[in-house]
Amino acid sequence: MSKEKVYTADEVFDLCSQYMNDRHVSYIKKAYEMADYVHQDQKRASGEAYIVHPIQVAAILAQLKMDPDTVSAGFLHDVVEDTKIVSADIRELFGDDVCNIVEGVTKISKYKYKSHQELLAANHRKMLLATAKDMRVIMVKLADRLNNMRTLNYLRPDKQYRIANETLEIYAPLADRLGISTIKWELEDLSLRYLNPQQYYRIVHLMNSKRTQREAYIQEAVQKVKNNIDQLHLHYDISGRAKHIYSIYKKMQEKHKRFEELYDLLAIRVMVNSVQDCYSVLGNIHAQWKPMPGRFKDYIAVPKVNGYQSLHTTVMGPHGRPLEVQIRTYDMHQIAEFGVAAHWAYKEGTKSAIQLDQNDQQIDVFREIMEIQEETTNDADFMQSVKGDIFSDRVYVFTPKGEVLELPKGSIPLDFAYQVHTEVGNHTIGVKVNGKMVPLDYKLRNGDLVELLTQSNATPSPDWENLVYTTRARNKIKRYFKSVDRQNNIELGRNKLERELLDRNLAPKNYLNKKSLQSVLERYNFDNEDELLATVGYGEISTIGVVNRLTENDRKKQELQKQQELEQQIMRDAHHNDDGNSDAELSTPNNETEDREINILGADNLLIHMGKCCTPIPGDKIVGYITKGRGITIHRQTCPNLQNEDESSRLIEAQWGNIRQHSYIVKLEIFGYNRNGLLTDVLQVVNKQSNLLSGVNGRIDADRMAHITLSVKVRNLTHLKDIINKLKNVPDVYDIQRVIN
Repeated sequence: MSKEKVYTADEVFDLCSQYMNDRHVSYIKKAYEMADYVHQDQKRASGEAYIVHPIQVAAILAQLKMDPDTVSAGFLHDVVEDTKIVSADIRELFGDDVCNIVEGVTKISKYKYKSHQELLAANHRKMLLATAKDMRVIMVKLADRLNNMRTLNYLRPDKQYRIANETLEIYAPLADRLGISTIKWELEDLSLRYLNPQQYYRIVHLMNSKRTQREAYIQEAVQKVKNNIDQLHLHYDISGRAKHIYSIYKKMQEKHKRFEELYDLLAIRVMVNSVQDCYSVLGNIHAQWKPMPGRFKDYIAVPKVNGYQSLHTTVMGPHGRPLEVQIRTYDMHQIAEFGVAAHWAYKEGTKSAIQLDQNDQQIDVFREIMEIQEETTNDADFMQSVKGDIFSDRVYVFTPKGEVLELPKGSIPLDFAYQVHTEVGNHTIGVKVNGKMVPLDYKLRNGDLVELLTQSNATPSPDWENLVYTTRARNKIKRYFKSVDRQNNIELGRNKLERELLDRNLAPKNYLNKKSLQSVLERYNFDNEDELLATVGYGEISTIGVVNRLTENDRKKQELQKQQELEQQIMRDAHHNDDGNSDAELSTPNNETEDREINILGADNLLIHMGKCCTPIPGDKIVGYITKGRGITIHRQTCPNLQNEDESSRLIEAQWGNIRQHSYIVKLEIFGYNRNGLLTDVLQVVNKQSNLLSGVNGRIDADRMAHITLSVKVRNLTHLKDIINKLKNVPDVYDIQRVIN
């Protein structure tokens, strides 16, 4: 899969024509033409035409050989969200499948009462549940996210960080669980680039500096393996494989090792025709080099849940250095790279190839998601369970019948018991692991044989809730104790809500009625009032959160009234200052505004200050913020200090007016590899572009990364961008950010 190439629509059609008939290609062209028409006036943050993005998404899906409906949905995935087109239009023109995929990918509407975290959780929950019904939803969403990550550099830093973090927490693990390693690796590397640019670029620099030695070593090892395998008279392919940047970073973090201490940065991959050939090659390699104890994994005999199969062994290779070798068949390699996409690659006339097989081990992850949906009461708990129980590292243990059960790493026998069945967990009294009795809090390890001991009259212990590792087991234990004392929990929940309302000097009867409670039932996904009260009584959801929802409308009315009073007071103060009766702070040429440098739309004669947190300069898009008693403060529209939704009523339109010819101070933070002369090169560039360098500071972190902070005087945004572009050309400078205090 190409990471750099930007495809045209015609090139996507060419990709499709390699495995589809003319009728299906025409169908896909129809989807493109619709997307091109409805997106025609839209631009991306990069400035390019918006249609470029859907084209790239469709190209990724075509490279995975997805079916015509999925590629069409790739072209159309944003039309419902970003244009006047509605789902019914998609359904009429392209049928139920395309419409359902597009609906599954489309974000839900943003309700004002939701926090950003709640909104994300709700979005993810909707997407995952839609995916559980049709796997093609996540294929389009992964392609969409991959292209967005490739173009993330055009967004502001806070958005880059948020999207990269979401990608690493949700989308890369999803790609991993579906076995699509070719997407998973790229998402992880791109995420690290924005989440920890210092470490990312440091690893890139170190890998480049040692590349010649590593390539020479791997070529020597490959030649020796070839010489031996040739004696077996097999058809094979062999290649060296560099580890991905994120996998190196993760190993450094987990094993607390420096880059120089990692020896297995390269691996050899051997591909053969049959399983028998895999084991023949393994024996041959072990005969040549001594295998390292505990470093052999047979994923052919016991495949990973995502379908991955391969033999992994680490041997003491040439010159006594560790060498990792992977051995697999050609078919296994296709599944390792493309996961479910390899199973579902569209074959002409084979409709079953694109439908969800409910018996396919590949989609166990989505059965788990549906189970978690039934066990959780709100979006945040749902996503916490998914990330903790499904997207974490795994251990593989055996039942007494020899079946393999997969659990999150860190699980104990009680997690195993509740994974088997709720009643098995509730009646567990002990456990044997590998034939020996162990405590219930024993940490399970790969290959353990687990035998549960149960009694029909046994019940869970209250302290189990703190023992278990998985959210699923914890929820089942909570559910047991809730059902045992349901009526008491209902009364306790009502009492908690009444006390909280009384503490706020509010009358409970005005809020704990059917009409007010209905909105909370919908918010938390409860069927009835008793279910809500029992959950509050048990402590599973926050009393304060429920009361906040109950009182939200009244609080909004009070806030609106306060804002109106505040604005009237500011206007009175502004006119008072205009009469010369105030000694309020006056503007200075560098920091404050006079002579209509800033125009406040719809108002005159207001006291105006420039925000010191985001330091706006001419050319920035700006907005005014009504402060308490100090007039209007001007901020950049992207200032993170204004992102709180509760502050939106205090914002007022503003624009640059008569720009005076003076300089504005802007802080820049520069990240780079600490080589000799780096600071000198940076200062020379700045001095050539602006003779107004007003401050410089720098430090070196433990990873030899330089952090240089400059205070530079610029005329406007164009001048600033020119300086930044010149700085980006300085060797070993990796990232430049405009500082917001």
